[in-house]
Amino acid sequence: MADILEEIVAHKRIELERMMEIATPMNVYRQVGDILKDSSQPPLPSMREALLKSPTGIIAEFKRKSPSKGWINQEASCTEIPLAYQQNGAAAVSILTDLDYFGGHGEFIRLARKSGVHIPILFKDFIVELYQLYIARLCGASAVLLIASVLSKDDCRWLMDKAHDLGMEVLLEMHHENELDYAELEPDMCGVNNRNLGSFVTDVENSFRLASRLPANACKVSESGISSPATVTALREAGFRGFLMGEHFMMAKDPGMALGKFIEALR
Repeated sequence: MADILEEIVAHKRIELERMMEIATPMNVYRQVGDILKDSSQPPLPSMREALLKSPTGIIAEFKRKSPSKGWINQEASCTEIPLAYQQNGAAAVSILTDLDYFGGHGEFIRLARKSGVHIPILFKDFIVELYQLYIARLCGASAVLLIASVLSKDDCRWLMDKAHDLGMEVLLEMHHENELDYAELEPDMCGVNNRNLGSFVTDVENSFRLASRLPANACKVSESGISSPATVTALREAGFRGFLMGEHFMMAKDPGMALGKFIEALR
């Protein structure tokens, strides 16, 4: 089976070259610099703190498409659904920003903020360049996703430091046991992806297998394949405080209402 992750990352580098021709790094860095110097700008909400304080820890994801499922909700509104997630009790929102494989865009985060979303937003993409961190900060993201399987440990450390310099937190995603040493970098949140990004096979048992191998004081996030309140309860008992869910809500007629009913069942 072809490794889908390798294909996505290779395409991402081409996509970034095109993006930089339109929104040049110099201009993007200058705009972010202006934001950071503006003392009237409030600090971005902490995703780590939101998860640790939340009784549910649900990170509701705005995802219109996936490589394995195709279009999930092609007409989904980035202004309506993230706001509905907030109104229905999400601890944080994740927004896919990859265009070709996930039907996303960084602009979705800016528009979600403009619509009134004030809870933490995760910029979820395949980050391989510093430029992407600046785009995330320009959009208003609270945190960025870094994926161990696409970054060397040194590159991951460097990007994590740069994200912190820009006032954002890092959710560091691991999947295999041989990636657990990345947790030594002490990211704000340690994610365990239940979906193999090479094959897109999903198994929530992956979180249970790796939970005890992560640092005891880590803010642990289980990602993908979660569809029942019972699973969230069991994962919380295993030490997780964040639960990233996308397709389960996005396939519903009203994703916000679906989230509300899920949280009600949790309580």
